[in-house]
Amino acid sequence: MKSNYLLPNKFKPLGWILFITGILFGLVLIFKGYDYEPLKFKVLSLFNKSFLGSGSMTFFKIIDTGIANELVTITIIIGGLIIGFSKEKVEDEFIYKLRKDSLVWAFIINYIVLLIATLFIFDLTFFNVLVFNMFTPLIIFVFRFNFIKLKSNSDEE
Repeated sequence: MKSNYLLPNKFKPLGWILFITGILFGLVLIFKGYDYEPLKFKVLSLFNKSFLGSGSMTFFKIIDTGIANELVTITIIIGGLIIGFSKEKVEDEFIYKLRKDSLVWAFIINYIVLLIATLFIFDLTFFNVLVFNMFTPLIIFVFRFNFIKLKSNSDEE
């Protein structure tokens, strides 16, 4: 099966390293609290306004802020995309269908979680759910795809 959008298989280990590292450091940041910022740098902010709206809106401003959350987010996203969109050693119609089905499942589950959260979770907790919900499509896709692939390989033996 010819797929132009897939990366070569050799990128998959790098993806797993980034993905697992991002999740582990993300868990550390969650358990330490949102105030925990081990890395502070001056960065360019395209749009800046305080969270509660007290303060003026500014565009293209250099600010001093913690970047640990951003690094974790980037690491999880890039790692997950590399894992999900790297070719398998044998890329056939079954793998293509499995990849497509896993992507559809991830999309559906993501929006079911979002609907349930919208109905039953409120205030700042809802914001926390939205942050986690940003990663659910990638996480569900990666784990479902690899679980079904592993399960089908063990069934063949």
